Amino acid sequence: MAKAATLKIKMLSTADTGYFYVTKKNARTKTEKYTFTKYDPVARKHVEFKETKIK
Repeated sequence: MAKAATLKIKMLSTADTGYFYVTKKNARTKTEKYTFTKYDPVARKHVEFKETKIK
């Protein structure tokens, strides 16, 4: 069987609140780590979220 093209990743808040989003990314085309600016409801503002592995 072939390996799946998409992986589930965890986007962890850089505001150290522990809040995270779970999303998918195509590992074949996007080899670098994702960083997005998204809303953190715990910090109540938009902060940068960085990709980490789901454990």
